[in-house]
Amino acid sequence: MPQPIEFWFDFSSPYGYLAAQRIDKLAENHRRSAAWKPFLLGAVFKVTGGQPLMDQPLKGTYARRDMERSAREIGVPFQIPAKFPFLSVAAARAFYFLDAGDPGKARAYAKAVYHRIFGEGQPPETAEAAAEIASKVGVDPKAVLAGINDPAIKEKLRAETDRAIQLGVFGSPFFIVDGEPFWGHDRLEQIDRWLETGGW
Repeated sequence: MPQPIEFWFDFSSPYGYLAAQRIDKLAENHRRSAAWKPFLLGAVFKVTGGQPLMDQPLKGTYARRDMERSAREIGVPFQIPAKFPFLSVAAARAFYFLDAGDPGKARAYAKAVYHRIFGEGQPPETAEAAAEIASKVGVDPKAVLAGINDPAIKEKLRAETDRAIQLGVFGSPFFIVDGEPFWGHDRLEQIDRWLETGGW
């Protein structure tokens, strides 16, 4: 069986939101699956010295326009939340709690979180808000809230973020295809060609 496409993302990443709309279909077209991997971009910035894209002079203004244009191109709602960037820790922990029992529900949860953030402009910064979104995918929010606060789940997110750094992941979204790294939503077409041709 071919290896899954690793899809690394931070829930606070607008480009991660856009990639989340497309990665599963791309993988399916090549008889693959996508392994969704939330991580904490803030921890990566401590290594790279980076800063949130929207906070960067000139580049941030362009990025907002590009995000809006890219969302229109693929036909999804888009807005930057009033408070941005925001803490994505609770949602990432909730994902890993769900993923341990049902990866399909975890993926559906991730899409619901992304819609809440960039489709509705309401980031779930608190554990309670992140847990509430689980009701959208048929999961008891109380169970998810307990999972968010579980030391083992907290450690899981730390470990996955450390693994991302070890793999060279420095931005969101980031994809690894059979060991080949690709950074950015705008690399999905290249990934498609890479898989179709076997690489170059």
